[in-house]
Formats: sequence, structure tokens, C-alpha cells
Amino acid sequence: MSGRRPSPVVPLSDVPATDVSEYRPVVLVVDDESAIADTVTEILCRSGYAANAAYDGNEALESALVTPPELLITDVVLPGMTGIELAITVKRIFPDCKILLFSGQAATSDLMASARSAGHNFTLLTKPIHPKELLLRVAASLKPRESHAGVAVS
Repeated sequence: MSGRRPSPVVPLSDVPATDVSEYRPVVLVVDDESAIADTVTEILCRSGYAANAAYDGNEALESALVTPPELLITDVVLPGMTGIELAITVKRIFPDCKILLFSGQAATSDLMASARSAGHNFTLLTKPIHPKELLLRVAASLKPRESHAGVAVS
């Protein structure tokens, strides 16, 4: 916990609500601080996403195998495997999965540089992140799903 700034509290009433449609992109949120993972998951669920929380890399991989995510949002610093190792593994299993990393620690820059040198270019969000900014980043990461209305699928 050292080196982290306390996150500001944003009332859930400030999180924009979205009508839930049939299609809800699956987002896997991973943070070893359950309050952060659970809060981000709640914000995403209230905004029309099918979000699930996990609290370490192994739990996240198990969850991804059961319900493949379209987007992985993970803290960089996790117990066991790092969020970057998790992101690389998820990307290998699910090549179309989008990745957003987030961190509130300065030590992250070395891990990010190492990932870049290995050919992985992940987007890093800085904690704390305001829910509106988070939702903008999530929406930008997930391309709109094309409508198949009126198209016969055989």
C-alpha cells in the first residue's frame, strides 16, 4: 500500500446509467485491492457492461476461461504474476481481447518498458481514475459491435 494515494470517493449517482441492451461486452477487472476491483466492476455493470472481478492473476485466468473477456482491465502490480504477465497470457489465449492496464505505483514504468521491448504495447491508466474517464477509455477500447439486423446467417 505504500506509495499509493488515497482514491477520491465518487458517488455512484455520478456514474452515468445506460440502458441495458441484449449485447453486453464482457469486461474482466483484476485488482488485488478488492474495493477497487469491486467498485470498477459495479461502475461497468451500471453502465451496460457484463463485468466480472478477480483479485489475482490465477483467479483472473480461471474466470477468463469460463467467460472469455472482450476487455481485460488489470492492475499492473498483483501478487504472483504481474498484470502485464496476465495481459500477455490472456492475449495469447484470446487474441481479440483488448487490454487496459492501470496502476498507482511509479515502479510500473520498468514493467511497461520491458513489455514494450517484448513487442507488447498496452495502454496504461493512472490510478485513481474518475469513473467518467474510465468509461470513456473502456468505450474507446471496445469497437462497436456490427449489427446483423436484416442479414440472414446460415
